[in-house]
Amino acid sequence: MTKPQVKCPTCQKKQTWSTDNPFRPFCSERCKLIDLGAWANEEYQIPESKSASDYSSGENEEHVDRDGPIPQGPDTMH
Repeated sequence: MTKPQVKCPTCQKKQTWSTDNPFRPFCSERCKLIDLGAWANEEYQIPESKSASDYSSGENEEHVDRDGPIPQGPDTMH
């Protein structure tokens, strides 16, 4: 059975996926360290979803005139 060919995430060089490569999925230690450095420099970020407390704290709340009139539109029930 033929082993699959994969691209190195750093340099995109094609290589055979093998347990003989201690740096997989990278092609070399150099590419592995480049990727590690990018993580350390916060070049990669995992998006964070907002929790209910983010909205209730008032930090992200837009200024709303609570004493002003309620806008009436065609879809607003009277």
